[in-house]
Amino acid sequence: MMGTRINQTVNQTAQFRILSPDEKQRIFEGMIETLRNTGVHLHHEEARDLLKEHGALVDDVTVKIPQNLILDALATVPPVTIVQSWDGTRKTRIEKNQVLFGPGPTPPNYTDPDTLERRKYVKNDASVVARVCEALPNIGFVQSLGTISDVTVSLADVYEFAEMIQNTTKPILTWSYTRDTCSDIHQIAIAMAGGEEAFKQCPNYVFYGEPISPLLSDFHAMDKLMYNAKHGIPQVYTPCCIGGATVPATHAGQLVCAFSESMLGVVVAQLLNPGTCVIMGGVQSIMDMQYSVYAYGSPELSLMSAALTEMAQYAGLPMFSTAGCTDTKTADVQGAIEAATSVHAAMLSGANFIHDVGYFESGMTGSVLQLVMADEQIGMSHVVAKGIEINDETLAVEEICRVGPGGDFRDRDHTKKHATALWTPTLMDRQNYEDWAAQGQTTMRDRVIAKARDIIANFEGPISKVPPEAKKKIEDILQAAEKREAKKAAAEKKKG
Repeated sequence: MMGTRINQTVNQTAQFRILSPDEKQRIFEGMIETLRNTGVHLHHEEARDLLKEHGALVDDVTVKIPQNLILDALATVPPVTIVQSWDGTRKTRIEKNQVLFGPGPTPPNYTDPDTLERRKYVKNDASVVARVCEALPNIGFVQSLGTISDVTVSLADVYEFAEMIQNTTKPILTWSYTRDTCSDIHQIAIAMAGGEEAFKQCPNYVFYGEPISPLLSDFHAMDKLMYNAKHGIPQVYTPCCIGGATVPATHAGQLVCAFSESMLGVVVAQLLNPGTCVIMGGVQSIMDMQYSVYAYGSPELSLMSAALTEMAQYAGLPMFSTAGCTDTKTADVQGAIEAATSVHAAMLSGANFIHDVGYFESGMTGSVLQLVMADEQIGMSHVVAKGIEINDETLAVEEICRVGPGGDFRDRDHTKKHATALWTPTLMDRQNYEDWAAQGQTTMRDRVIAKARDIIANFEGPISKVPPEAKKKIEDILQAAEKREAKKAAAEKKKG
């Protein structure tokens, strides 16, 4: 099970709500007022000219966006976008209440699943993470859990994508340093799709980009957004707000800032290509004032992410949320508690792409151990999010009457028919003490490590099915990128 379509009918929902209708309206109005009266700093001349042409007020790098541009942009974001796997076997719908969980990108460190030691993230880790994601039933999309350290630094993003896309058929959310590497990734995706027309018909990845809080977009963030919008590539444009540091300490103020920052990307993308998919959201948490770290395991992360999901739904936008992460440094009880809390809140919020599953150390370390454990937690949360189906068959009144007081339902046909739908754990222990002791007295940590290692050792994934011509094109793209970056480095050295 990769995703759960929740809130399917009026009578079947297990979602909760943080904000009242009036509160959502006030936050929306706060976003309108912020963009109209204060605006953003936009360090991209072409984007500023585009906005000015459509009625925005531009003064140097400050851009004030009128309400009509915002409302017009929201009206053209598509309600449904489909992303297809490179082999055509898997289609993922980006739509309201379609919930998918996956890892996050970019930590510099990685917990080695063999030694359990923290080390730098290397190229092979990207393929391992992709294969683990492919094998886990409740992981719905793929990110890398790290930034590759053993390749040309300026091409770490391209090598990462090349490794991931050949090792999974699940949707990939990828990032890049610049427009050049954004284009390299696009060309690799086209090669895997079997050509540009096939890719245009149904993209095989989603791009991930970020503005900077508060209310600023640097050149590269906007340049990449414009590239993806022009090419019809679904993309996330989503800030990482730090309550009490980069945005106000009040939750409502943080929501206004985050909403405003994402909306800049929505407006520019829709002006360039009306109907292109833009996903808002991001990581929403607080600065821990004692340790000056971004708190990934805080209850505020769950609260703020759920509230911002409601604002995305209010605006008719897909949501990129956060869960399954922890501030702990190793696979332990703290990591399980923090991940489970955020996973369940994110599931019930109805967010679309819920990332950072597998983060240790406040986002500084990625771990497939945390990812494997969270997969079990996500499976449990899916059960609650589905709600309870109520009809004549499930009410089972006739069955109850047939068995009667003091009866036994274990061997009944009705039980055999419906018991298969009950959730079955793969890691949680439900044995009696004697059987558990006889089988080695394993802890949850032991079982998580064993499962992760088993997947890595024995699950090949789709790599053997990648067409040779696609592999060759990917190598050619990487070689051309290496030559380009070497030329750039030589020019910079000469200039210096």
